[in-house]
Amino acid sequence: MSILTQLEPRPVWEIFEEITRVPRPSKKEGKIIRYLTDFAEKHGLDYRKDDAGNVVIRKAATPGREDHPTVVLQSHMDMVCEKNADVSFDFENDPIVPRIDGDWVKATGTTLGADCGIGMAAALALLLDGESEHGPLEALFTVDEETGLTGAFNLGADMLSGNYLINLDSEDEGEIFIGCAGGVDTLATFRYTPQEPPRGMVFFRVDISGLKGGHSGDNINDGLANSNKLMARLLWQLSQEMELCLGYFDGGNLRNAIPREAYALFGVPVKSVRRLFEIFEEFTRDITDEFRLTDPGITTTISEMPATEEVLDPLTQTGLIGALSGVPNGVLAMSHAVEGLVETSTNLASVKFGTDHTIVVTSSQRSSVESAKRAAASSVEAVYRLAGAEVTHSDGYPGWAPDPTSHLLEVTQAAYLALFGIQPKVRAIHAGLECGLFLEKYPDLEMVSFGPTLRGVHSPDERLEIATVDKFWKLLREVIRLL
Repeated sequence: MSILTQLEPRPVWEIFEEITRVPRPSKKEGKIIRYLTDFAEKHGLDYRKDDAGNVVIRKAATPGREDHPTVVLQSHMDMVCEKNADVSFDFENDPIVPRIDGDWVKATGTTLGADCGIGMAAALALLLDGESEHGPLEALFTVDEETGLTGAFNLGADMLSGNYLINLDSEDEGEIFIGCAGGVDTLATFRYTPQEPPRGMVFFRVDISGLKGGHSGDNINDGLANSNKLMARLLWQLSQEMELCLGYFDGGNLRNAIPREAYALFGVPVKSVRRLFEIFEEFTRDITDEFRLTDPGITTTISEMPATEEVLDPLTQTGLIGALSGVPNGVLAMSHAVEGLVETSTNLASVKFGTDHTIVVTSSQRSSVESAKRAAASSVEAVYRLAGAEVTHSDGYPGWAPDPTSHLLEVTQAAYLALFGIQPKVRAIHAGLECGLFLEKYPDLEMVSFGPTLRGVHSPDERLEIATVDKFWKLLREVIRLL
């Protein structure tokens, strides 16, 4: 049953609703690729697909504008797959269930996929728009933006012929982005020797939940809590006051999301149980007060559990808890070049126990300064190496250096002013976009990025502001008309 087609602009919302019904986890984009190629064939549009799975759909210029420059409309086809713990959902098979909540569109217990589904919908709607005037159009849809930028890294060298590229993956209406941070992931692997728990231990499970979470680039300076850091803080305090045997720690899921939930299983001596509850209550009061303004939904629970069959050896336990407590997290530096821009940050994204007696800790570092990005990754690496972990880094991705003299920027600013009577803000963004990688293959591209307003991205609280979609659509049509 249609939910969103009552909204305007209807062509965009109709296609967006279709997209929400197509499962599209990162690295598993086969169904959405088929949707795109079927779309092109159904409407008689030329398309190409490269070896990575990226799809380009082309539309000829409207009559009389054949000599105008080719414009690339770019979005990514994968989505972040996050859900609330109490929601049963299969992201590989189940359709997203959108709903209208006041001025916003949300999903039901999961991420909405408006990042970047609404950009895809706008590009596809423009390919079908019979009223817009434009030069040649190329709509580029890339794979695996969220977990590795695989599509952008491996974009075919002959996929694009455009002069200008409009990235449709921004989240703040009224703002035009002309630069972004580069990033790298750091993975620390702890190897432990399992041991039987000592006698006389009572085991407990602690859960930390209800955090807002969010995008580790866009939201890193919002003062949000990190569930992994909070759990490490509690375990560190307990380990300083009593014997502690850690059996399990699980927190976070995605490298580019601020973790919302974490839990740990551990044992303490019978004589320490009373003090355990005192520390737990103090900890709960402290973090509730610390984050009352930025993350007021924090919930903590403690429950007695049966004893686990094995626990970590003491050396690994000390190293893991110490490293998670001591590793930097959050904003490391603000930009002196762009007021209000986070320059460098790091996010402690996930802690996962493997079946082979390993623990993998994933973090991501971002910076608009390449040397600062490397330094942040080295700082994180040093902490983990001191704790006895093996450390590796991803290949990383480059930033996108701002070009305030761009003709495309000038046109976009003029279009916004003409449509809405105010000047848009021109900004760089701390989140990573694919634009830096496009420049490596197509160095002559001029690029801007804009979109409607999204909030809570990369979390089940993801929401899309309805009124801003119409402004986004009008701006996109006007920019391609003016070029």
